[in-house]
Amino acid sequence: MLMEAAGRALRDADVDRPAPGPGQVLLAVRSCGVCRTDLHILDGDLPHPSLPLILGHEIVATVAETGAAVSRLRAGDRVGVPWLGWTCGTCGYCLSGRENLCDRARFTGYHLQGGYAEYTTADERFCFPLPDTYDDVHAAPLLCAGLIGHRSLVAAGDAERIGLYGFGAAAHIVAQVARHQGRRVFAFTKPGDLEGQRFARELGAEWAGPSDEAPPVGLDAAIIFAPVGALVPAALRAVVRGGTVVCAGIHMSPIPGMPYELLWGERVVRSVANLTRRDGEAFLGLAREAGIRTEVRAYPLAEADAALAHLRSGQVRGAAVLVSGPR
Repeated sequence: MLMEAAGRALRDADVDRPAPGPGQVLLAVRSCGVCRTDLHILDGDLPHPSLPLILGHEIVATVAETGAAVSRLRAGDRVGVPWLGWTCGTCGYCLSGRENLCDRARFTGYHLQGGYAEYTTADERFCFPLPDTYDDVHAAPLLCAGLIGHRSLVAAGDAERIGLYGFGAAAHIVAQVARHQGRRVFAFTKPGDLEGQRFARELGAEWAGPSDEAPPVGLDAAIIFAPVGALVPAALRAVVRGGTVVCAGIHMSPIPGMPYELLWGERVVRSVANLTRRDGEAFLGLAREAGIRTEVRAYPLAEADAALAHLRSGQVRGAAVLVSGPR
């Protein structure tokens, strides 16, 4: 499924099967998660994608062929490919364990061709072995919704009372991780989204309500997954002094003006940018240990536009996943 310009729908396209370069593997895609970041790319919210572009960065695939100098992977291995697809390895960020901030980083389904396809290539360094407890479809959301959600939870520190704003793919995974760690979860959805609130309670939230309502207790931290800037002051109102508000999305609408008193009291607002390979190793092990389950709605690859439309309109419970396979 090819994107040729921002603001347009995807189209089916027959393209040549890519060949793996040095250090790369050719992957036969089995499934690919549909992420809100894909919508931001499609809508032009994120500048300068490499066009024409195949979207998709929650890829579950098997290695079909290896390029020169590949040493870790073999044909037939099942791997996951995340958003971070390449880094320079030599800059100050990379050398200090912060490769997620590398100035030259390249991202899957944005700079690099992604997984809305039957075949793609990837740098073997950025391919993760996947827990065998997950099938291809249920593993896909772990590779972005799970990874970014977990990094956001780590950024929230040791907070006991966690608020999750926007109960979609990432939050439905993070809620389970937080409960596994003994934390208390409070979920916020769009006003009127009673189904989303029921879903949050099913996954262990002790309270779920609309985002314009205050939680029953002060929160130690809040994670904002919805790309809505107005939720930043709302979350600051909900956290206690010394609390943290984590902005987990790659794009957010403008944050409105707010009184300084919302930030005062040593409250912290911070963002989470991308992920590291260390995040992947830590989270995928934790997901297996904690028995994290992903709820998915599967679509054939040819229905990528429908999956994106359903994600945009809030019709997906959990995560949307495209199912593919080599011809």
